[in-house]
Amino acid sequence: MTPDQEERLAVILSDVADAVCQGEIIDVETVCAENPDLSGELRRLWGALLVTDTAGAIADEGLSSVSDTSRWKSLTLPTTIGDYELIEELGRGGMGVVFRARQISLDREVAIKMILRGRLASEADLQRFLAEASATARLQHPNIVPVYEAGDIEGRPFFSMQLVVGETLAERVINQGPLPQREIAKIVAAIARAISFAHEQGILHRDLKPSNILLAVDGTPLITDFGLAKQSGSDANLTRSGMLVGTPAYMSPEQAGGRRNLIGPASDVYSLGCVLYFALTGRSPFVSDSPMETVMLVIEQDPIAPRTLRPKLDRDLEMIVVRCLQKPVDLRYPSGEALAQDLEAYLADERVAARSGRFNQVLARVFRETHHAAVLENWGTLWIWHSMVLLIAGLLTWQMDYMGVTQVGMYVAVWTIGLGAWAAVFWKLRQRMGPVTFIERQIAHVWGASMVAIAMLFPIERLMEFEVLALSPLLGVISAMVFIIKASMLSGIFYIQAAALLIAALLMAIQPDYAHLIFGVVAAACFFIPGFKYSRRRLAVPAE
Repeated sequence: MTPDQEERLAVILSDVADAVCQGEIIDVETVCAENPDLSGELRRLWGALLVTDTAGAIADEGLSSVSDTSRWKSLTLPTTIGDYELIEELGRGGMGVVFRARQISLDREVAIKMILRGRLASEADLQRFLAEASATARLQHPNIVPVYEAGDIEGRPFFSMQLVVGETLAERVINQGPLPQREIAKIVAAIARAISFAHEQGILHRDLKPSNILLAVDGTPLITDFGLAKQSGSDANLTRSGMLVGTPAYMSPEQAGGRRNLIGPASDVYSLGCVLYFALTGRSPFVSDSPMETVMLVIEQDPIAPRTLRPKLDRDLEMIVVRCLQKPVDLRYPSGEALAQDLEAYLADERVAARSGRFNQVLARVFRETHHAAVLENWGTLWIWHSMVLLIAGLLTWQMDYMGVTQVGMYVAVWTIGLGAWAAVFWKLRQRMGPVTFIERQIAHVWGASMVAIAMLFPIERLMEFEVLALSPLLGVISAMVFIIKASMLSGIFYIQAAALLIAALLMAIQPDYAHLIFGVVAAACFFIPGFKYSRRRLAVPAE
């Protein structure tokens, strides 16, 4: 990416962020069409950019207003709207305002949330939103605040729900500090079972956070605000504009990255892990100066270990939190029920599943993809080409050795000058695809170091008075080390490539006449197989 492109990208992102904050609707397809050379990077960053609801909420769960709330600010209370008499305002966020109200027809006090339209995309999106909200009214559970009605008043979507006397979990933690370990374990266990019940009814919450967990006067924890809930299988994860829903500090990585195909029950489990983290430490897992920075931390970074913030935290409870906060979906608890069972095992002083050392689980962790593996989609096609380059280099060197070529300069031309030139081309092609991430730069540094190590083999052979190519088996060892580092940073499956290259190094030492043929074939396969996999994955990703 050129400096001009980087500057344009920064300007576009800044303008879009400002527009979203003002309640405007921005279409990702329109922006990409206007900037085709930046479309790939714009799509990658869209999920991190378009954050709705309480986008600025971090640990304090502070509420903010948007321009669309102006009509409510001047409202004189009490006043009657439809079947409801609004008595007092209870709070407001970026997406709505909540009132204590009396439902006139039934003469009962309720909480009513008026949804502000500025953050929603279109009439069709509003209707879809209301349909999803109506579905939550089916949820009858002792730990879920009942939704009585979802509808439209004077063009404004709304929810009415049970009025709960008490405080939110956020308020309790802010007022009292981190909660006792067993107390919060009981609270989250109850909430986890409630959210599991919702999942069984086909409803995902998608915005679980401390301010959406009410603690009644009698101590009963209740989930509220299913305003961002969706039915499983629905297409309403994102609005038509590509807008991301949720609160940055508590949303799952797949939500933050806009990866709709991965959003499911485990996404709510992740958010519950964030809630547990907050209640135990007094802060959310990720804290930054802006919502966008928070979203990027959610996608790319691991949180500070809870015991670092609370040294006396029980190890089992920490392991439960850590399992909830795993970036790969399949490494979390598969359901709220499973999380509840582990919390109850902790409360009963029994062994928790989060500390299980069963062989299959250990093996799964070793070979899993890390949350950084998504960057490999940018490298897939390039790795296919790289595999061809390595195969050609190996075959050419084997042929020269077979013909009795002993001039070291010929081999230097292939393995130093030739590969160096290809590395420069490779990197240039990658930059043209969009800005390079931090993790990609780290991999590039490792790759560069391996090329320097390979280049040094020739002067070492000369200094030690070895025959040319005598140290060739080290090619396999050096390449294996690169894949071991890739395995730790990107995907454990690369341990297999590392093992293959170490075996190749052994065969090269046993069969020196075929050393470079062996290396060329094995190294090419090690790059071609993942390259083919990730290039197909990139092509399979639907456009936002």
